[in-house]
Amino acid sequence: MNAQQKHEERKTRFLKVYVGLPINIRKDIILYIENIGPITWDVAYLEIIGNTKLSMKILEKLDELSII
Repeated sequence: MNAQQKHEERKTRFLKVYVGLPINIRKDIILYIENIGPITWDVAYLEIIGNTKLSMKILEKLDELSII
């Protein structure tokens, strides 16, 4: 699996988890990225949908932590 495929797989897994979350939980912090700060579900969603550079780091960390 190449890097792009891995990114898309992680993105799909994230979205499946995200849509199942209650609205009030989406404001909770799910991880902290050094030099950037805390990341909530909502921030992660916006970054991932926007396909930003930060989204790759977020998805990688969430995968490492078995959150997605």
